[in-house]
Amino acid sequence: MTKASDIFTLKNNNGIEITFIANGGQITSIRVPNAGGEVADIAIGYDTVEAALAGDGFFGALCGRYANRIVNGRFTLDGVTHQLDCNNENNHLHGGFDGFNGRIWNVEPISSEKYAQAYRLSLTSPDGDQKYPGELTVEVIYGLSEANEFAIEYLAETTKPTIINLTSHPYFNLKGAGTGTVENHDLQINASRYTPISGEIGTVTGEISSVKGTAMDFTSRKKIGDTLNSDDKQVNLVDGIDHNFVLDSYDGSIKLAAALSDPESGRKVEVFTDQPGLQIYAGSHFDGSEIGKLGTPIVKWAGLAMETQIFPDSPNKEDFPNAVLRPGEKYKHTCIYKFS
Repeated sequence: MTKASDIFTLKNNNGIEITFIANGGQITSIRVPNAGGEVADIAIGYDTVEAALAGDGFFGALCGRYANRIVNGRFTLDGVTHQLDCNNENNHLHGGFDGFNGRIWNVEPISSEKYAQAYRLSLTSPDGDQKYPGELTVEVIYGLSEANEFAIEYLAETTKPTIINLTSHPYFNLKGAGTGTVENHDLQINASRYTPISGEIGTVTGEISSVKGTAMDFTSRKKIGDTLNSDDKQVNLVDGIDHNFVLDSYDGSIKLAAALSDPESGRKVEVFTDQPGLQIYAGSHFDGSEIGKLGTPIVKWAGLAMETQIFPDSPNKEDFPNAVLRPGEKYKHTCIYKFS
């Protein structure tokens, strides 16, 4: 069995190197060259494994059983109401007080024609774990290809009807972690709609709105700072961006969801997924109190998270995508970060 501090590395022949630890499957570094061959670590986090284990447990980690928020931590399935931990004010977030981001995953190398290197991460979440029904067995493949694609493939099965929404939580700064904010990065999202949030509820209302004419319109490439520094009501609610975007033309196949680029370094990351939603979070809660990579404080908007997912609070919203998993079914989810 693996230990929390065990370190694993994925490399390809193009100079990309990704490290992660068994605790939470936490991605601790993503080293990517720019056009001139200069390599930088573009994942927000810490310089040492010890600091990663002691610090923010969501940096680069796997989140579940239900990533994002469930209103009041409550959902009803097949006539039975389940009460989960409320660890985000009145809401349940990322699995509650004992999420998958804090679990020690079993890790083993695997061979695959698709990848230069790959690992399988696995865990079993017992019936009643995090107050969810059903024993859930989870496998996650981390694979790095020679096409510079870092794939995260999720597979899960349950013994009882349950809900599920897994994601990964790296924060990207394409100039390099510890070099300032992402305000100057360009972002494009293939989403003409999003799910507005309510300050009173603390998450989505169930409404699906057009981004047109709002600060949430990233249908064409634009500077993230244009939105972060705007006076938009939705931006003011979270001091930035912490919103779910409804991906266009969703049909369950893997499609381009978003592209993030940094004009200064020339680095770019594209996000592909088979999921219906993409949560964009600009790290508004970072306040400089923690020291990150390069010995610099982790400041507000230091990195951008792009989390592929089902919508927040889907179990309580009839018009949102299905988040129910039943015995005999397989939960499958693919997220690909392609670097260039």
